[in-house]
Amino acid sequence: MENLLEKLKEYWKIILLASLAVLAGGIFYLITQHHQPVETLSATALPQSSFKQRASQTQTSSSPSSHATIMVDLKGAVVKPAVYKLAADDRVDDLIKMAGGFTSDADQKTVNLAAKLKDEEVIDVAKIGETPPLSSGQEASSTINTSNTLTSQDSTADKKVDINSADLAELETLNGIGDKKAQDIIDYRTKNGPFQTLDDLGNVAGFGDKTLEKLKDSICFD
Repeated sequence: MENLLEKLKEYWKIILLASLAVLAGGIFYLITQHHQPVETLSATALPQSSFKQRASQTQTSSSPSSHATIMVDLKGAVVKPAVYKLAADDRVDDLIKMAGGFTSDADQKTVNLAAKLKDEEVIDVAKIGETPPLSSGQEASSTINTSNTLTSQDSTADKKVDINSADLAELETLNGIGDKKAQDIIDYRTKNGPFQTLDDLGNVAGFGDKTLEKLKDSICFD
């Protein structure tokens, strides 16, 4: 027993240091476990449905409103002709269905059911045997084209060739005037001065009564 006490007295410092080391290790373990950082969810850990839902909401909010409406006047061979209020992306087929469909005498071949509708448009369904009516847009285009054609014809009819100032190319546009006769006209007026009347043109070689008759409405003497 005395030997044991002697040994304890000899190694008491080592035992104390060992005990302190064990105690410090236990305290450090408790501290590190208590302050361990909380795990955070990465972007990839989130459900894909969440991303899809957010993307869908963003697209919906940024896209133009799908609730826009238009007014279309439906006439002709349908069950209920009237002015209809439709969605902006509706087609002619939707309009016909709203009107109760075609009548038995409707010429359905003249109607493009897949066509998109426009605000203030007029759809007139023809009966079998009738000439298909023009839409409002086609009507305006036809009127413009007819007007342009008439104006072009009138301007052509009113445009006369000045026999005293026309060059060779302009003279050759006249009915019955070729390269030689056009040059003869230029040579004559250069030598004798400007033409005053149709009879003066008859003084040019090759211009007889028949030729003058053809030219009288298409030339002038300004």
